Amino acid sequence: MPGQFEAVVTDFITEPLDYERGVLSELASVAALDASHEEDLAGRIENAAALMVYHRLSITRRTIDRLENCKVIAVCGVGFDNVDHVYAEACDIPVVNVPDYGTEEVADSAMGMLLSLTRGISFHNSRLRKRQGEWDHRPAAPLMRLRGQVLGIVGLGRIGTAMALRGKALGMDVVFYDPYVSDGCDKSLGIRRAECLDDVLKQAFVLSLHCPLTDETRRMIDSHAIATMRGGSYLINTSRGEVVETSAIPDAVASGRLAGAGIDVLKAEPPDDDDPLIAAWRNSRHPAYHRVLINPHAAFYSEQGVVDMRTKGAEACRRALLGDPLRNIVNGVAFANHSSTDLHQPTK
Repeated sequence: MPGQFEAVVTDFITEPLDYERGVLSELASVAALDASHEEDLAGRIENAAALMVYHRLSITRRTIDRLENCKVIAVCGVGFDNVDHVYAEACDIPVVNVPDYGTEEVADSAMGMLLSLTRGISFHNSRLRKRQGEWDHRPAAPLMRLRGQVLGIVGLGRIGTAMALRGKALGMDVVFYDPYVSDGCDKSLGIRRAECLDDVLKQAFVLSLHCPLTDETRRMIDSHAIATMRGGSYLINTSRGEVVETSAIPDAVASGRLAGAGIDVLKAEPPDDDDPLIAAWRNSRHPAYHRVLINPHAAFYSEQGVVDMRTKGAEACRRALLGDPLRNIVNGVAFANHSSTDLHQPTK
């Protein structure tokens, strides 16, 4: 029989809730609301002792003010910009995330985009399917050998580090920008540190973004930043949509400043049809049609990864309900049983 608490999965995950109940069954009843908008939560979360939140909706102060018994909000993923964690802290509600799921999947997806773009794989497939041009390698020219090319990484957290190791395995010259990473990390990984973002932009043959969405990183890669990049370079974003001003990408591809782009995340998901990037990507007469890859925020996904995010999110709730020390706190709630080592590190 379920215990005295109520745990609520707000979105994304629906029945069966075998993983969540397997972790929480003796402590709490577990329900999935399958909400698409924050308004859908009203009247359904007031008694929840634990919320498990995914990425389909936001949790603002309107919802937080409704929580009467909440001991934790668990963001079942890496990014937590969709939860007002600052206001939650003011209400003495810790917000935790699950930073150790999907690391391999996202890094593999970013590397897959890198290889597909830089080797002309997606370009050839796209144009031949449209019967555009001859059955020949030359339309993709010039393609450059990857060994020795600069892979620029913004954000050297778990995923950024995994991407750096994959780049090294290909013989790429890996340089990163992350002001929150301690000195010496570059030495231990055998990569190079850039002191500012422009240093990476000017060097990178491929720029891969692995930073969280913060006031500091919002629209970090805009038209000016793209204009700073090498001609014929590539941009990959598997972090957060608002890190890139995507409206600048079509012109950059048309001019040759960008040879291609791989985008897994967008500001609005799904995007509007009149989004400039989406319109160019769907226009067979625009160069972006063959040179831009767009995925539906899918880089995180594998069957094993989904199990990890569900199980680890439920385990975070279990610790809170039992009064055990919490891990991966992102809003700095300083309860007596919270170690300072739990505080969030800014990199992704």
